[in-house]
Amino acid sequence: MKSALQFPGALVLTFMLGLLLLGSCATASAPITVTPATASGTPSWPSPPAEARVRYLRSVSNGKDWGIKKSFIRRLIDTIFGSGKEHFVRPSGVTEHQGVLYVADPGAQALWILDAGQNRVEKVQRIGEEDLLTPVAVAVRNDGAVFLADSRLKKVFLLDRAGKFIGIAAQQGLERPAGLAYDDVGQRLYVADSVRDKIIVFAPDGSVIRSWGEPGSHDGGFNHPTHLALDQAGTLLVSDALNFRVQAFDADGHFLWKFGHHGDGSGDIASPKGVAADRDGHVFVVDALFDTVQIFDHVGNYLLGFGGQGFQPGQLWLPGGLYINSRNEIYVADTYNQRIQVLVAVPDATAKENSR
Repeated sequence: MKSALQFPGALVLTFMLGLLLLGSCATASAPITVTPATASGTPSWPSPPAEARVRYLRSVSNGKDWGIKKSFIRRLIDTIFGSGKEHFVRPSGVTEHQGVLYVADPGAQALWILDAGQNRVEKVQRIGEEDLLTPVAVAVRNDGAVFLADSRLKKVFLLDRAGKFIGIAAQQGLERPAGLAYDDVGQRLYVADSVRDKIIVFAPDGSVIRSWGEPGSHDGGFNHPTHLALDQAGTLLVSDALNFRVQAFDADGHFLWKFGHHGDGSGDIASPKGVAADRDGHVFVVDALFDTVQIFDHVGNYLLGFGGQGFQPGQLWLPGGLYINSRNEIYVADTYNQRIQVLVAVPDATAKENSR
């Protein structure tokens, strides 16, 4: 069973409300409860002496953690006005492109852009004439432009790499945009609408190309889809949250496969959030209730889990979004720990190793 953690009263209330919002009543033990470490103290999974398949790299809560240095003038202004301690509040969505980290943070009502190459941090809280309300998801184009979904504004915005407003990328028919994925080859933006139980595909001009989905547990049906990702073959992965599964579709919305079922053991799914695939085709699924990320093959065989409840490097607290880049670097939105955790998947991690 998970060990009980002691939190201040306000945090306990926040934590319990968060669990209620997850929409799951599971209370049993998590698949992973211990964060293993190598001899150097760096967490890795599975536990030594087994060969590491996932290694922890670092945690990012602000620009400094991303290698961004403030100028003397900026430090002076921060000292005078007391604004030098800004950090992520409740990061829920994350992506990375060529050294730029993009974070959707509904707690701060902001999009963070951490650009190490330009030594710049942008905290975008207003786009055009609108203040951001609940920015929950991000996706990036090859040119570094970023799509940002605000679930309360019912829109997806498009901004350039510096955070400047380009236009509305998606709005037609949206009730609660929750997940995003962008196909650079087909120039298609996929949006998961968690209220309408649909996936809606938008063209560059914001028009709807197609949509599919309806309430239900059948193949192609959804019960609050929340997160999206594209694998290297262009297969769309959908975190079908309250059906406790992942579904996969081709570019035209044809059902391909699915896996997952509700439970409280390794390989079971209780509260799926972020989903992504590495370059070897393994599917990674965040489970917010278990505070873990689990790895499967595409037919649903459980390979490995990492994480565990806590505050230390490699541990998680109600994690949300997930992104894996072409270098197999894994970015986890560790939401209630107010950080992004960066790990790396070792190529060809095909052995069925269990973390203990």
